[in-house]
Formats: sequence, structure tokens, C-alpha cells
Amino acid sequence: MSRDSLPLSVADLTLFARNLRRDWPAAPPNHLTLLNLLARAGGYRNFQHLRANALAAGRLSAPTPLIDHAELERLRRHFDGQGRLIRWPAKTSVQHKVLWVLWSHLPRGQSMTERQISARLNDWHLFGDSAIIRRTLLEQGLITRTADCTDYRRVERAPPPDSLALIRLVSGG
Repeated sequence: MSRDSLPLSVADLTLFARNLRRDWPAAPPNHLTLLNLLARAGGYRNFQHLRANALAAGRLSAPTPLIDHAELERLRRHFDGQGRLIRWPAKTSVQHKVLWVLWSHLPRGQSMTERQISARLNDWHLFGDSAIIRRTLLEQGLITRTADCTDYRRVERAPPPDSLALIRLVSGG
């Protein structure tokens, strides 16, 4: 079984003891039966329910990464009021973060030709060079293409927290 530390909090010890006594088998229970008995007496369906609940609580209480709001404000300056990229940033670290915003405008699970992806990218920038964006998206692994460059697709993955915050800020959501 699991080596995870699983807390079992009991609000009413008397009720816990009664439930445990009511379900206790005549013969000594094995390890798994005992775990299930304890979990049920504590108000869970079984040990798996107790474990899943404890692990989910741990994930939900995990600290969220800090977002540098000053940097977010600086990055926002690269976009106009409609969320279009004004100019291509010189710094690679900034390029990577603004790429996520452009990536978010590409359709999920849809095959596109080079002309189609360029047209979509042209809708979201103002400096007229979709090729540099397309190449950088490819280099960063945010899109894929076939060897003959006829099929482009957005790669589905979760943006980093700071890039997700930028996407929300730029898109107004």
C-alpha cells in the first residue's frame, strides 16, 4: 500500500468508535480490511476514498507560483488595446512570453497550411513579419509542422503561470 502520510481527522471520537465497533469482523481483520474499517468509521466510503481526498487536498493547498506583476506590466506594453503584438521584442525571454499570447489565438487540434497559419498570425501582430513568429513558435515547440511544411498544428500544453497571466491580461479576461 501507500507510504504517503494520510491524515484522518475525527470530529467525534465516540461516533468513530461506535462505527468501528459496529463494522468490526469476528476474526482479526487483515491490513486492507483494517484500513477500510478505519476510513469508513471516519466517514469515508473506503480507504481509497480517504486517500484520494487527502491527496487532492494536498494538491489544492500547494503554493501557487508567484507572478512578477511589474514584469507583466512591462510585457503588456508590447500589445495594443486589441491584444495585437506591436513589435517583435529583442530579448529572447520576452519573445518566449509574448509567443504564448500568439499561440493562444491559434485553433486547437486544427491542421493549417503555411498560408493559413501566417494569416492567423498576421491578425495578431502589427509589424508584418509572420515568418519570424511562425519560426520561433516552431523552435519553442509551441507548434509542429510536417517535413514538407504543409501541415502546421498548435501543440497542446499548459502555458507557464506568468504567460497565462499575460494571456489573460492581453485578452481582457
